[in-house]
Amino acid sequence: MSFFSGIRTEQIPGPIVGNPLRGLCEKVCIQVKKVFDACLKQQQITNTQIQLENFVPANPALPLTFVSGQSSTTIEPTLTDVTITRFEDRPNFAHISAIANVPIEIVYTDANNVQGVATGTVSLPQDVVLFLPQASIVPFRVEVVASAIIAQGVFDGTIITVDGCVMLIIKIVAETELLVPSYGYCHIPQCQEFSTNVCQGFFEMPLFPSNNPIVNVNEN
Repeated sequence: MSFFSGIRTEQIPGPIVGNPLRGLCEKVCIQVKKVFDACLKQQQITNTQIQLENFVPANPALPLTFVSGQSSTTIEPTLTDVTITRFEDRPNFAHISAIANVPIEIVYTDANNVQGVATGTVSLPQDVVLFLPQASIVPFRVEVVASAIIAQGVFDGTIITVDGCVMLIIKIVAETELLVPSYGYCHIPQCQEFSTNVCQGFFEMPLFPSNNPIVNVNEN
């Protein structure tokens, strides 16, 4: 079972049906990263060079042939060279300049037709305008979420020139303690075990054979 197994209780997350005040039981303080502002940016990259490293398996036989590429699922994107300049005529907003560094995983085949994977980074300059909270003891910071797909790539040794698409979400965040209404703790259902059912029907069989005749219930 899971939250979405179809069995609904008031302690399972999901759409609210009926009066949303039903079941409210307390106000709770939760520690959470609050997003003060965010914006979405979509970029197409062309003829962009990536120096690859961390080859698995190591020391592939050159030349390499591109198979596919996407943003890394294990390495987080980062922002470097961040500069925040508040507008004098709009004190709640600022010009934010930074470099978005997006980790990329490239799948390839080498000269021996052995498939491997390597990593690199696409660095993209960013200039955006976002709302900024006022100064406080707990500081805010600028973060980025990134997703990328590499459509094609051409190798020159361990350098690959790629075309692709990158999606960025640039956010102003701070670690805060928020007061929110609560319906209590979640009810966690039992897990549904995955099974290929290779033994279905076998374990239900009787241990020893029976000499009872089979009765056809449809016979009169």
